[in-house]
Parts: sequence; C-alpha cells; structure tokens
Amino acid sequence: MQTWILFALLTVVSWGLYGVLLHAGQVSMGDPTNGRYKAFFWVGIAYFLIAVLAPAGMLLAAKASWAMPGKAIGLSLVAGTVGAIGAFGVLLAFGAKGHPAAVMSIIFAGAPIVNAIVAMSIHPPAGGWGKLDWRFLLGIVLAATGGLLVSLYKPAPGGAPKPAPSNQTTPR
Repeated sequence: MQTWILFALLTVVSWGLYGVLLHAGQVSMGDPTNGRYKAFFWVGIAYFLIAVLAPAGMLLAAKASWAMPGKAIGLSLVAGTVGAIGAFGVLLAFGAKGHPAAVMSIIFAGAPIVNAIVAMSIHPPAGGWGKLDWRFLLGIVLAATGGLLVSLYKPAPGGAPKPAPSNQTTPR
C-alpha cells in the first residue's frame, strides 16, 4: 500500500468525525445562542496547535529554510481562509438546525464535485471537456445523488440512551 493512501484515510476518519464532534461540542456548551461560536473558538485553538506549531516544529527540526515565495504564501493563506470559512459554514448549518448526518453528507458529496470542476478548470483534461470518460461523469452524478439520498433519508434520531438497570434492591 502506498503511504499517501494511509494519510488520505487518516483525513477521511478525521473529517468524518469532525461534524459529529463539533455538533456535540456546540450542544455541550449549554448556550443555544452562542454555543456554536464558543465551540468554533476551540476549533481555532486546535487548528493553531496542529496547523501552526506542528509544521513549525518539523521545519525547525529539519533545519529548513524559512524563505517562501510571496505567491505561495498568498495561495496558502487563501486555502486556509476557504478552509476556515467552510468549517464556519458547518457550524452555521448546525445552528440553523441542520442535522450532522445531513450537513456532512452534503458537504462530503459536494466538495469532491467542486474540487473536480475547479481542478479541471485549472488543469483541463487531455482532449478537452468533451473527452471526459463517462465513468467520471457517472461518479459526479453518483456523488451528488448519494449526498442527496443520505440527507433526505437519514435515520430519525433515537431518544437518549436509557441507564443500565441497577442490581440494587429498593427499600420498602
């Protein structure tokens, strides 16, 4: 197995947990008006710890040059900005009563479609758009259909788990 697949699967698991944990954090704040912003504040702290300190440590450990082209810095800042806007959009969707299963299904079905269209706009396919393989187009349709179906037919949430029965006897 190629190493990149393991890293991609790490991302699948992490992002698959993201929406559910973010929603749980928002609800656990106990603040229906501002709980989502409080939860997102802590997401930002986590991003700082992982996205700033970890690569800085790796660059320092590798004794890497800190020279960086302006265009690369700009593109990276835009990437971080759209990522943060997307994460904030998840939070706002939850605040507007979106169910985590539906919200995340729409996002994870729609994002690859947007990625494919933008990537092909930047790097057009060989032979042009008319030469796209029908299976690729079918994959786009299936991704959209899958996101729609999961959103429309998500299971209804059950009640809170019942406490386990106690073995203690009740005094009479």
